[in-house]
Parts: sequence; structure tokens; C-alpha cells
Amino acid sequence: MKNYSNKTFEEIKHIDEDGVEFWYARELMPVLQYSNWQNFEKTIKKAMLACENSNITITDHFIEVSKMVQIGSGA
Repeated sequence: MKNYSNKTFEEIKHIDEDGVEFWYARELMPVLQYSNWQNFEKTIKKAMLACENSNITITDHFIEVSKMVQIGSGA
């Protein structure tokens, strides 16, 4: 696994084909100094609830994605 602890938001930023900037939660987590996914996931869910409570469409800001990772065998 890559070490993101010394990276910045700009270094882990991605840009889609429409020029929209986005970040992957698993890459953002260590930049924000979360060492545990479960704790970071709780924070994400709170942010989603804050959007909902503010009548902001959650899917405009949070998209669930699955990112494949290569395992040791290369399978």
C-alpha cells in the first residue's frame, strides 16, 4: 500500500473527463491523519447527513466507488 501520510490534497487529487476534481476516501483518509477506516467512514457518514440536513443532494458530493487493488499474487 502506498504511504499517503506526507501527501497533500493536491497530490492525491484526481480529475475526471469533465474536468471535475475528486478525491478517493482511501487516499484522503491518511492525509487527514485517520489511521482506521471505520473511524473515517463514520466521519464521511456524518458529512453525508449534514448535506441531507442542509437540503444538499448527497450524490452531488459523494459517490460510492470500488477501487480494485492488486494483491500479492497479482491475481
